[in-house]
Amino acid sequence: MTQIKIEFENISIDAVLNDSETANKIKKILPISNSVNTWGDEIYFSIGVNDGEIDSKKVVELGDLGYWPPGNAFCLFFGLTPASEGDKIMPASPVNVIGKILGDLEILKSIKSGDKVAINLV
Repeated sequence: MTQIKIEFENISIDAVLNDSETANKIKKILPISNSVNTWGDEIYFSIGVNDGEIDSKKVVELGDLGYWPPGNAFCLFFGLTPASEGDKIMPASPVNVIGKILGDLEILKSIKSGDKVAINLV
């Protein structure tokens, strides 16, 4: 596991990247910065990694970090998305789980589309 810090304009949150092939590709290009999109209780943004589905999941756990292959996107899952069924947290299409958010997920509900984000190694 590799510790990272995800920083928005007014908040920051700690997270870890796992040792998956996709997460290792992301580690090599850190730091990353971009503007975010939101989709329900998911934050996502394009990053400079192009990878396919590897052990991808249709349902993720609360607090998972994911990589969404169709959008070359880094995703933070902190609640239900428009694709969710019942209490299952479902991305738009399968994602590679690349890590976990540590700490209070509720603060992520204040993030809006267009907000700036930066991801750095700790």
